[in-house]
Amino acid sequence: MANTTFEIVKKQSYRAIGLKWDGPWSEIQQLKKVIQTMSERAGELEGKVEPNMQLGLSYHERPDGFIHYSMYEVTEEQPVPEGMTEKYIPELTYFVTNQEKGADIGETYYKISRWLMESEYKAYTEPNVVYFEDTLPIKHEKYPHDRDLQDPHFEIWIPVVKR
Repeated sequence: MANTTFEIVKKQSYRAIGLKWDGPWSEIQQLKKVIQTMSERAGELEGKVEPNMQLGLSYHERPDGFIHYSMYEVTEEQPVPEGMTEKYIPELTYFVTNQEKGADIGETYYKISRWLMESEYKAYTEPNVVYFEDTLPIKHEKYPHDRDLQDPHFEIWIPVVKR
């Protein structure tokens, strides 16, 4: 992948707590509100593991959109605040790269797709789950708190398995 550095990383299973959005592409503006609300409610999670990293976990399980979890990785002791949900992420291997400020997000994801097609890896999918996006059915993103919402920089974590 020209001009894009990446690594393959194994991450232990972890627990995350936050807000869930399940909607069609046509209501994507609502997702931005959910992400903002989660940023504002972050203080309710005293057991954050990486306090300055908000997670965006997307699962393409709808034909017309996707399910998104705006969360923080937390300790086992962290109670689930009212209105929030918890999600356990299994130990997975990830393709990890950075979305730089000023770079085109669509272009970054296109390069990731191309790399996957040409590599010994393919996108991981959970057993017994139907996905409506073949190339990148699960996308995990880690957003630093100091990001510029108009031109964000963040980490992209794509779960992968060997072919």
